[in-house]
Amino acid sequence: MTDVQGDSSGRAGRQRVLPVTDRLWTVPNLLSMLRLALVPVFVGALAQRELGWAALVLVVSGVSDFADGKIARHYGLTSRLGQVLDPVADRLYIAATVIGLAVVQVIPWWLVVVLFARELFIVLLYPVVHRYRLPIPEVTFIGKAATFNLLGGFPLVLLGHLPGWWSVLCLASGWALVWWGTVLYWVTGLVYGWQVSVMARERRGSGVPG
Repeated sequence: MTDVQGDSSGRAGRQRVLPVTDRLWTVPNLLSMLRLALVPVFVGALAQRELGWAALVLVVSGVSDFADGKIARHYGLTSRLGQVLDPVADRLYIAATVIGLAVVQVIPWWLVVVLFARELFIVLLYPVVHRYRLPIPEVTFIGKAATFNLLGGFPLVLLGHLPGWWSVLCLASGWALVWWGTVLYWVTGLVYGWQVSVMARERRGSGVPG
C-alpha cells in the first residue's frame, strides 16, 4: 500500500496524496495480517511435501497482496499501520517462500542469495537513513509489481513440479515471472539507494547535522 498515487489524468509530474489514517482494523490491514498468518501454513505444507497446498497458499497470498493496495487506494483506507505492515508481510512471505522452496529443491540456492543480497543492500542503507532521519521508502508501483511477479511465479514453479500436462507450461510461465520479479526487486532497491543518496546530500547541503 502507498499513500501516493499517480493522478488518473496521467499528466507527468502530477500526483495526488491520499489521506493516511490511524485506524488499525481496516480491510487492507486484515489482508496483510492474513498474509502473515499464512506463512506457517505455507511452511507446514512444504514440510509435508504437499506442493499443491503450498502453491494454493501462495496464490491466496498473492491475491491478498494485490487486493489490499487496491482497496486502500480506492476507499481511502491507507493507514500508518498498513504502511509498515504491508511491506513487512511481503518481505517475510518472500523470505519464507524462497528458503522453503530452496530446501525442497524447487529453486536453486543461488537465487536465494540474489534475493537476500538485495535485502542486505537495503539494510546497509540504514545507518545513512538513521543519521539523516530520512523517511521510510513508500511502496511504489514497481515494488508491488516485483512482489506480485514473485508471488505469482513461485506457485506456478511449484505446480510445475507436480506431474501432469500442465507442468511444462507452469514451469515456463512461472520462471518468467520469477525472473521479472527478481529484476524489478533489485530495481526498486537500487532506486531507493539513489533516493537515499540524494536526500542525504540535500540534508548535508541544508546544514542538517549528521
